Amino acid sequence: MGILRNKIDFVAFAAVAMANPNGDPLNGNSPRTDYAGLGEMSDVCIKRKLRNRMQDLGQAVFVQSSDRCDDGCGSLSERAAAVLGKAKEFKDSDAYAQKACETWLDVRSFGQVFAFKDTKGMSIGVRGPVSIHQGVSLSPVQVEDMQITKSVNGENSDKGRSSDTMGMKHFVRFGLYKIKGSINVQLAGKTGFTEEDANILKECLRTLFVNDASSARPEGSMELIKLYWFRHNCKDGQYSSAKVHRSVQAELIASDALPSSAEDYRITLEPLEGLEPEILNGV
Repeated sequence: MGILRNKIDFVAFAAVAMANPNGDPLNGNSPRTDYAGLGEMSDVCIKRKLRNRMQDLGQAVFVQSSDRCDDGCGSLSERAAAVLGKAKEFKDSDAYAQKACETWLDVRSFGQVFAFKDTKGMSIGVRGPVSIHQGVSLSPVQVEDMQITKSVNGENSDKGRSSDTMGMKHFVRFGLYKIKGSINVQLAGKTGFTEEDANILKECLRTLFVNDASSARPEGSMELIKLYWFRHNCKDGQYSSAKVHRSVQAELIASDALPSSAEDYRITLEPLEGLEPEILNGV
């Protein structure tokens, strides 16, 4: 498969039940919400999950979390030096960036800034073709706090602390989040992002929460409900990304009650002449 030739837009709906989809470190790791009470998932959070899925599918990834490191490198600079070598060995920054794009799928997808000691104060930037919005819930979410206790002291020297030391756990009772994104053809040509890469990204979105379970997100509490994948017939797109994203809406069926499942919403698609999406069920 060759370089991507057609613009792509996508819309996904993710259901969250009794879980913390993305904690806010400035608010005691409570689920992120805006001033209107709508739940939020940052684009960084979504990209982290996509990178994890890329690794699961056997792809090379530059920005790896420490618990998923597969090459023994303890930092980004160490990984860059181990794989790419020294920046001075390249004739220019473009050659360095090109090699990075050829090596790592997440770099040629999302872009990356290489600003390490090895680059001698020079910042080498890569603009990626894949842009992702923050996920936002369709209705205000009900954030709940649960007080938890430990059944045993962590250390023998925990003077004055009993085994029932208190802690807090925060979660969203239920929320349906809309995630939007696009793939830019012009930038795909610069990073070498291919049709095959686009298909891998689509599969990563469809299986976004596979192998993502934790104490904050128990298995089954996060679910990708639907993925709408719009492939335009030209490089600039038949319609703007904003119009494509607006064409997929979800409305609450019973507006007088708090939603408790994805079945409480009706997802509708406004037809756009000449642009029919591929509709996939999540995992």
